[in-house]
Amino acid sequence: MTAEFAGAHITVAGLGVSGISAARALAGRGAQVTVVDGGDGERQRAAAAELTEWAARQAAGGSVTVRLGDGATLPAGTGLVVTSPGWKPDSPLFTAAAEAGVDVVGDVEIAWRLRGPDAADWLAVTGTNGKTTTVRMLAAILEAEGLRTTVAGNIGTPIIDLVLAQDTERYDVLAVELSSYQLHWAPSVRAHSGAVLNLAPDHLDWHGSMAAYAADKGRIYEGNTVACVYNVADKATEDLVREADVEEGCRAIGFTLGTPGPSQLGVVDGILVDRAFVENRQKQAQELAEVADVTPPAPHNIANALAAAALARAYGVRPAAVREGLRAFHPDAHRIEHVADVAGVAYIDDSKATNTHAAEASLASYEPIVWIAGGLAKGATFDELVRRAAGRLRGAVLIGADRALISEALARHAPDVPVVDLDRTDTGAMSAAVREAAALAEPGDTVLLAPACASMDMFTNYNKRGDAFADAVRDLSASGR
Repeated sequence: MTAEFAGAHITVAGLGVSGISAARALAGRGAQVTVVDGGDGERQRAAAAELTEWAARQAAGGSVTVRLGDGATLPAGTGLVVTSPGWKPDSPLFTAAAEAGVDVVGDVEIAWRLRGPDAADWLAVTGTNGKTTTVRMLAAILEAEGLRTTVAGNIGTPIIDLVLAQDTERYDVLAVELSSYQLHWAPSVRAHSGAVLNLAPDHLDWHGSMAAYAADKGRIYEGNTVACVYNVADKATEDLVREADVEEGCRAIGFTLGTPGPSQLGVVDGILVDRAFVENRQKQAQELAEVADVTPPAPHNIANALAAAALARAYGVRPAAVREGLRAFHPDAHRIEHVADVAGVAYIDDSKATNTHAAEASLASYEPIVWIAGGLAKGATFDELVRRAAGRLRGAVLIGADRALISEALARHAPDVPVVDLDRTDTGAMSAAVREAAALAEPGDTVLLAPACASMDMFTNYNKRGDAFADAVRDLSASGR
């Protein structure tokens, strides 16, 4: 399939990691590539120089030209546009491409087209929350089975690079995380099996509507050959399975925190069990692992584990490998991460909870809670989140640009919960928030950073926000408070 790129004039939108990866891959297959980026700063210039120097050295007949400061004009002669995931569908460049009858695809689509005949299968995961954790759990299970695997897609090495490395680094199967952005631009991808973990409003400014967002998530099921894994508790994910065009014999496999029915995985008396990939699923269940094998054993993390197990079982992995993989797995930083206990109070960093759906799952995992929340709301509302969590709250400390929205929801649905409103965005704001939370907390409580908002009003990213929280907790511990 790579012959289609030889001699083609291709425009790559964005000079980031995925754009550079796509440009190299396409030029290496003989394409004449123009990379466009609206920025013209030091980072872009350094990346442009490195990329053009690389192109001058390679001998595949392709070329790379970089145009900075103009990401809106379609280069003359363009026959295909390859976009980085974050570029919005209504970007002027894509409007111009549509008017010229030029297709726009993403780097994941290019990776799929570059696959050879013996390429690794893809087990693919999407959802509003839990994608990265589930994919890493899946990779741990696959490794426990002895399969050659790695994580790819929205995390890890750019997936184009992994596909091109198949000649030297062969994998049996890839655990692929796909965002709604990536799926939007990947019409041809056909995974072995796919999972949609959950659906909640997110990135609606990019997709335009909840229906469009869900439809892009649902693309992960298109052409699945063995299993479409859905969340029994989230009917919208099952609806996407029903709408998908899959290969003959592909099955719908549910996961649930309750007792599973046939063709489902679930939990019985603290045991993760499989009633989908057993001989007699009407009457039998296969033990896979214990809840205690999952770290941390919070409800939403158990759901992640069940989804990972379902994909692994669809690929033929033994039950013992599921248990071994889950025991070996440890979550990335800032995902319901226990930082320390100070004066009988547990401090939990879930800075990755950047939307209300993720924060709701985090809040449901602890009780009583002093909640640190706030940041950039991205158009979210907080009434439902606060209403559901109200009974668990000892207090709340609010930070960030849109903290008033959360404060107003607390006043409506949890009027008796004490609220500290920190009107500051300086570097010491998180330390102040932790001190205020400590003053509200009692022994046995949990101080939980689950912001329900993005971080960029105060921090570079959610990692920096979580680091600031952890540093403040360590300072609190050192002070003996």
